[in-house]
Amino acid sequence: SGKSTTTGRLLFELGGVSEREMEKLKAEADRLGKSSFAFAFYMDRQKEERERGVTIACTTKEFFTESWHYTVIDAPGHRDFIKNMITGASQADVALLMVPADGNFGTAIARGNHKAGEIQGQTRQHARLINLLGVKQLIVGVNKMDSDVAGYKEARYDEIRDEMKNMLGRVGWKKDFVEKCVPILPISGWCGDNLIHKSDKMPWWKGMDVLRTVKDTEKIHVETLYDALEKFATVPPRVIDAPMRVPLSGIYKIKGVGDVLTGRV
Repeated sequence: SGKSTTTGRLLFELGGVSEREMEKLKAEADRLGKSSFAFAFYMDRQKEERERGVTIACTTKEFFTESWHYTVIDAPGHRDFIKNMITGASQADVALLMVPADGNFGTAIARGNHKAGEIQGQTRQHARLINLLGVKQLIVGVNKMDSDVAGYKEARYDEIRDEMKNMLGRVGWKKDFVEKCVPILPISGWCGDNLIHKSDKMPWWKGMDVLRTVKDTEKIHVETLYDALEKFATVPPRVIDAPMRVPLSGIYKIKGVGDVLTGRV
């Protein structure tokens, strides 16, 4: 769905990736016959990730908006590496859920049926997991609006927006929250549309008004992903007087010691 590409492009637009480094990444992508993965290669550093064109491990990078210092965790989407995705998502304050506007949209949100051997869609599975992990802030990126199927068309965005709202409700997100508190943004991670600046290729897009919580009354207008990260997302209150909790990422049985739990504070 373009998670790594969008993250790489966002960091490039914000000045986190130099022109020289970008040229090296483009050359490496061309060499492997994956020219459209140049931005993704900034996040996907492992040899296997680059050769296969999928994210395997969680990668963290930092960037700044005017108000916030962000640590972005690029999580894998492939179902084989869902454990790594959970490790990354468990540390998040805000989630950016990506869905492709190209021909893979139906596959991404497929319900799946394990009895019939049908696989659940990646985006649907991620939406369910981040809700279960307690992430309370959600942004949806309708990516690949530059694709032939989407063609930057308003009708395609409207179709996906409505389908996403319905799907989020079905996997556990409250309907009122989805309607009022989830910005759904048409973007192109590869071309940079609506990441930092409003795209001139989608003149129909006027942005949308959202609330931070369903109880808020002050609407926040967002047009781009940067708007959502700068004006909408915020640091949730920390329960600093409660006992410390650590998300567990692994359990190891060590001879003579017993079970050893590992996690990250």
